[in-house]
This record gives sequence, C-alpha cells and structure tokens, in this order.
Amino acid sequence: MPVTGPDIVVIALVLLVILVLFAGIKTVPQGFRYTIERFGRYTRTLEPGLNLIIPFFERIGSKMNVMEQVLDVPTQEVITKDNASVSADAVAFYQVLNAAEAAYQVSNLENAILNLTMTNIRSVMGSMDLDELLSNREVINDRLLRVVDEAVRPWGIKVTRVEIKDIQPPADLVDAMGRQMKAEREKRAQVLEAEGFRNAQILRAEGAKQAAILQAEGEREAAYREAEARERLAEAEAKATRLVSEAIAAGDVNAINYFVAQKYTEAMAAIGTASNTKVVLMPMEATSLIGSLGGIGAIAREVFGDDKRPAPPRPVAAPRTTPPISSFNPNGE
Repeated sequence: MPVTGPDIVVIALVLLVILVLFAGIKTVPQGFRYTIERFGRYTRTLEPGLNLIIPFFERIGSKMNVMEQVLDVPTQEVITKDNASVSADAVAFYQVLNAAEAAYQVSNLENAILNLTMTNIRSVMGSMDLDELLSNREVINDRLLRVVDEAVRPWGIKVTRVEIKDIQPPADLVDAMGRQMKAEREKRAQVLEAEGFRNAQILRAEGAKQAAILQAEGEREAAYREAEARERLAEAEAKATRLVSEAIAAGDVNAINYFVAQKYTEAMAAIGTASNTKVVLMPMEATSLIGSLGGIGAIAREVFGDDKRPAPPRPVAAPRTTPPISSFNPNGE
C-alpha cells in the first residue's frame, strides 16, 4: 500500500509529539535542584523526581547540588599579631539551601567561597598572638565559621563547618618553643622538688615537736609517780618510826635492837662499798647480830599483827671476850 502525502504528515506529527514529550519531561535526581528559565528569565526550581517543562520556551538554567560539600582550602601564610610567620591550611563544608540564589547571586560559587574563606583565615589568625593561635584552635574555628557563614548567606549558602587542619610555625621558632618548654618543665621540677623538701622539713619538725611533747609528758608523769612513790615511802617510814617509837616508849628492848641492827647493817654496807678501803677490822659478835635480827622479826610480827605465834626467847648476852681479828678485803684479796 503506497504511502501518500497525508500519511507522511501524520507520521511527522507523531514524531514531533514524541520529540516534544521527550523535550518537556525532565527527571531530577535526588540531591539536586534544577532552575528553569523561560526566555532567559528564572521562573521556578525543579524538585527531585519527574517534572514537565514547556519545550522550546523553557530550559534548564543551572543544576545545583544541594548536598553538603567539602572545599579544601590551600595553605596560607599568616603573620600573627606578634609578627610570627606561620602556615595554615583548612577545610570548609558548605551546603546550598536556595538553588536560585546560589545560581544567580554569585558567579563561580566554589571559587567565591574558597577566596572568602582564605581571606578570613588571614584576618582571624592575624589578630591573635602565636601562643594563643597554637592553643585556641577551637576558638579560631568558631570565629571563622561565624564570619564566613554570615558572608555567604546572601548567596543561599550555609557554611556548616570550617576546620583548621594544620598550623606550622617556622623551624627556628619550633626549636625556640622546644627550649622554652624544656626550661618550663625544669622549673616545675625544681619547684616541686623544693616544695617536697619543704614539706619534708615541716613534717620532720612536726614529728620532733610531737616527740618532745610526748617526752615532756612522759617525764612529767614519771616525776609525778616518783613523787607519789616517795610520798608513800615517807608515809611508811613515818608509820614505822611511830610504831618503833611507841614500842621504845613502852620499854620494848626489841625496838632498840631494831634500830641498832639497822644502823649496824647500814654501817657495814657503807664500809664494804667504800672505794678507799682495802682491809677492814670488824668484831665477829654473831650472837649480838642475831639478837638484833631477832628483835627486827618480833617488831615485824607486831606491826603486821601476827600475835598468835609465841615470841621467841630473848637471847642471853654472851660474856665479852676479845674478838678475833679478821681480815676482810672487799676486793677479794
């Protein structure tokens, strides 16, 4: 069957409709926004999914990535407030919030954000001292984030984070900082050693003080007890003397013998312990000494109340004879 002119027209129309449909159907992937321009003027923004536009009248202007993106900031030479030269590099994270503003408010968006971040790095870090710069990196990041985010807000951009990756001072400055740190640590060690020595001296002095206090208290207690013992001894001696005196007043010969025996014994002890005595001549009247000792026993029984036992017979004095001379040497000679 031959193809006539009307058939060709119909086929052409069908093909045209198919081309128009393909030209008017636009698919936007997730994470992107497309701007639509009609005769070169922005009209709307296409959301992710299947969208329709008017072919030949509307076209896609910009394809904007609205996912969070990272921008590597190259190394920057910065002069600090105290005239120290350091090198710093950073990284910035940003996200497109308004595709139309990001597409039509600034040209070359990434380059604009990069240059703005570099400029503010030099500005913020240049207003700080080197020590503050090295020890307050979080403060630097926070200040950079506020400044850059405020600057890119008219572009429909949100800067989510700005991080300083590395700060490199000059080599000679690093050596000087190392020596300073070493000196500081040595000073701390000396201070700690001095404090330890001082604490040891204080503890030693406190210990000596407590020992002296305890020793004084011990000596006081010992003196008190010694005085009390002497008082008891004096009371006992006074009582014994009173009893013996009463016995002598009553005519008891044993009391007299007690005093004689006591003095006799003390005299013999003094003679025996004398350092300049070599030979001692003494009478050996054993019966007299025994009689004196017997008197001492009788007085003791009377003092302690032992009256049940009969009193021993009084010794009869032996006739006086010439005592034999005996040599006594305390040194064993």
